[in-house]
Amino acid sequence: MFRSDSIFKKTVFLMMVLLFVSACKKKNTQPEYDVSKSYTLTNVSYDTDAKQKMDVYLPANRSSASTKVFVLIHGGAWSAGDKNDLTSFFNNLRSLYPNHAIININYRLASESSPAYTKQINDIQKALSEINKTSVYNVSDDYMFIGMSAGAHLSLLYAYAFDPNHHVKGVINTVGPVDFMDPNYMNNPLYWGFYTTLMGTNPTTALIQEVSPAHQVTASSPPTISFYGNNDPLIPSTQMNLLHSKLNDFGVYNQSTMYNAGHGNWNSVDAVDYVNKMMTFINAYFPE
Repeated sequence: MFRSDSIFKKTVFLMMVLLFVSACKKKNTQPEYDVSKSYTLTNVSYDTDAKQKMDVYLPANRSSASTKVFVLIHGGAWSAGDKNDLTSFFNNLRSLYPNHAIININYRLASESSPAYTKQINDIQKALSEINKTSVYNVSDDYMFIGMSAGAHLSLLYAYAFDPNHHVKGVINTVGPVDFMDPNYMNNPLYWGFYTTLMGTNPTTALIQEVSPAHQVTASSPPTISFYGNNDPLIPSTQMNLLHSKLNDFGVYNQSTMYNAGHGNWNSVDAVDYVNKMMTFINAYFPE
């Protein structure tokens, strides 16, 4: 009787352990999205922080060999903004390019005690690592970055300095700051807060150059198209030429447009021109 009771207890205990392990495995398993179907996913976590989330569009009949990925990065002076600012852009892009995947990234925001660099570059890397999980999303590691303002700066900096395997095939830069060595930045106290938010207190000359995309251009930098306003109160108009002259020096394909406008607030005619030029650039360097 003792042996039988002991065996019964051991059997029950073993079954409970197996059920617990099975439940844990199910809890930690990520979904596998049917490649024949399209999905629009919101607030997908790519790490543990509440800000480390992204919206994702996965097209139907996608493939890790051929489905390219648009990467949207919002602005907000590195310390504000949200991916929801680009929701309309996300939806329009999905309609225009239904066979491309899209990710719209939130990232940890900056403060004086926790500057943007390098944590926001790290967040981009983590978001790309997440979407590159073939068993989950089934998309390629070919990317087109589209950034606005501070998001354009992050897009350019990542593409020029943090993409050694050249997965970024092009960058669309809308009013992005590119060279913090520009006297129009350094000699204007209105902009000094940007330095602290981006780099922390008392940044060295070497660090200022390190976070300036114009100083990271090489012959292998991806094709770049830029849009600026000549009355922008946040981005000196000199920034455009500082970037594109470097791209020209290294023989990198580039295109730039200066509108008679402020910080991205194009009029209706310029807005049509803006969209047409972006689409021409995408069709040339990021075709389906």
